[in-house]
Amino acid sequence: MDKAHTLMNPAAVALPRWRLGSARLWCAAALIAALGLVPLASALAGQSFYVTLVSRMMVFALAALGLNLVLGYGAMVSFGHAMYIGVGAYAVGILSAHGIGNGWVHLAAALAVGTLLATVIGAVCLRVTGVAFIMITLAFAQMLYFLAVSLKQYGGDDGLGLPARSDFGLGAGLDNDVVLYYVIYGLLMATLFAFHRLVHSRFGMVLRGSKANERRMRALGFDTPQFKLTAYVVSALVCVLAGLLLANLTRFVSPSYMQWSTSGELVLMVVLGGVGTLIGPIVGAVVWLSLEELLSSFQLGLPWGLDSVVRDHWLGVLGVFVIVVTLVLKEGLYGHLVRRDEAAGAPR
Repeated sequence: MDKAHTLMNPAAVALPRWRLGSARLWCAAALIAALGLVPLASALAGQSFYVTLVSRMMVFALAALGLNLVLGYGAMVSFGHAMYIGVGAYAVGILSAHGIGNGWVHLAAALAVGTLLATVIGAVCLRVTGVAFIMITLAFAQMLYFLAVSLKQYGGDDGLGLPARSDFGLGAGLDNDVVLYYVIYGLLMATLFAFHRLVHSRFGMVLRGSKANERRMRALGFDTPQFKLTAYVVSALVCVLAGLLLANLTRFVSPSYMQWSTSGELVLMVVLGGVGTLIGPIVGAVVWLSLEELLSSFQLGLPWGLDSVVRDHWLGVLGVFVIVVTLVLKEGLYGHLVRRDEAAGAPR
């Protein structure tokens, strides 16, 4: 009865308190501060490339954060969230190709199409669970991928270049890489805060309760399919927003954004950082893409041509790293810190 009363009464849901000395608190604070200072550090070092590189990391961190809502808190393993990145990107690309450069129109179109698709696809996919859910989400993603490939007037398989970035008419345009960087950073932090409030609200507790025992949650009177569908749509819209930002960052739109491999990378980022943790997907995205960049251009002067071996087979090296982390730190890089704090008595 106490648990039921807590779930039914939003006022009874208390947000967790972080221990000042907890490792995860310092890790989260250091990561957020470091991301905020990248443009300054890049300017001091005279390496503007880092602004673009970390912008890409944050875009994928935003998408991984969205996926984690359904994967980490709802136990819905979606292998098709890349399609929503593609929806956001193609909303910018198609409208720009027709001479519509207004960013607010891009955003409204992307969210409208994303909401419609996520609602329909979610309603179908949530009729099943487990492997069937994974396969259906993958099937829908592949359908949209091949649809994008067939759009020859918008570049087809070759993709489509953007004449300019979205114009939101706020004075400082997104054509400035630093402005775009802080727009991405601000949206990432806003989403992080919103998800913190969401997962510790009654909605989040019902979603987590459904993950643990959906039958019991239904017995308590909750319409769990509706809660899960809402979470799926919210998750998809965050990925749509990430797609819109990715198109503006690269000034390019491609069907490859929707490939199953991109969905797999998002899942890996979530697992690598820590499933069901708020900061975990951001950690996973930063580590994954940092290693991808470092290994693909590996140059340490190692003997016996090992540098060349690492560069040529960097995906294999990255795979070994993921396997080691999965075996040694089963909760993920950040998830391990959360588990340590829980063992010490700190709340999740």
